Amino acid sequence: MFRPPVTISIAFVRGMLSGVRACGHSRESFLADAGISSELIEQSGARVTAAQYTLLFRILIDRLEDEGLGFFSRSLKPGSFALVVRSALGAPTLDTAMLRIARTFGLLQDDVALQPLRQGELAGLALRFVGSSVAAPPFFHELLLRTFWRSMAWLAGGQLRALRFDFAFEWPSYAANYDKIFPAPLFFEQQLSAFWFDSARLQGPVLRDEASLRTFLEDAPANIILPRLGGEAVTVRVLSHLRQTQPEWPDLVGTAEALHMSMSTLQRHLAIEGTSFQLLKDELRRDIAIVRLNTSMVSLAELANELGFADGAAFQRAFKSWTGSAPGTYRRGRG
Repeated sequence: MFRPPVTISIAFVRGMLSGVRACGHSRESFLADAGISSELIEQSGARVTAAQYTLLFRILIDRLEDEGLGFFSRSLKPGSFALVVRSALGAPTLDTAMLRIARTFGLLQDDVALQPLRQGELAGLALRFVGSSVAAPPFFHELLLRTFWRSMAWLAGGQLRALRFDFAFEWPSYAANYDKIFPAPLFFEQQLSAFWFDSARLQGPVLRDEASLRTFLEDAPANIILPRLGGEAVTVRVLSHLRQTQPEWPDLVGTAEALHMSMSTLQRHLAIEGTSFQLLKDELRRDIAIVRLNTSMVSLAELANELGFADGAAFQRAFKSWTGSAPGTYRRGRG
């Protein structure tokens, strides 16, 4: 099965580090140990690899001894997340599992209450911040929503389609990066941050046990914080075709022919899926370049050829337009 390379906007790296900065820690040592150049941190177009992002997450938890990354008024000791999810095992329904998760989480900290919601055919789980956390940074909302939505989906057997996400803050400048992380309609400036799903799922069974929990927890950071793989059908087919034909990198006409569509039909399908051929092509080349720069010693000329550019100079211009930085900045982050 085709697996596109995954990169993460630097905005989410800044967000992840905002808790430690509030606690008075310097973020430079955390970045260095995760192989992320400090030069990238203020570049709005910069990105990091999935491996760097999950490593940073693990480093923060290990060094701070806090699964809350410094956001809570008292730390969440390592093992807290496992305790919360384990409390839902054996629940007769997903409804009961959600109530158990909310209750257990409330025993571990004093800053956020998880509030189950019902609204017609929608069920949801909201974050109610209390005390000094009322102005919690957006990343804290994002992290908690992802954590509990992904946990509920896992308990339901791996699929719990979100129907909408609410955010109790203004539309952030980096919201264009939300599409893969929060794959549902987004509503900002809401009273509470919440995720919503079909209320009929509440009466469904919990489909996990202790053995499957151990497997889930082994890769919990990636399961929680990384974008979910997959995507819309035509988008995946286009990306797969582009990757398989590398380094030829066919144009729109050639790709449409390979997928047995007219050019206009392909463009229409991609527009419905919220993208375009050129955007997909550039994002795939950008992500391949970032991963290759971080994991190999490939020369810029060789990388340019792999990505279908006439020469290294053309590649470097394109790379800077994609990320705001020169390719060498990504290599320096490896120390």
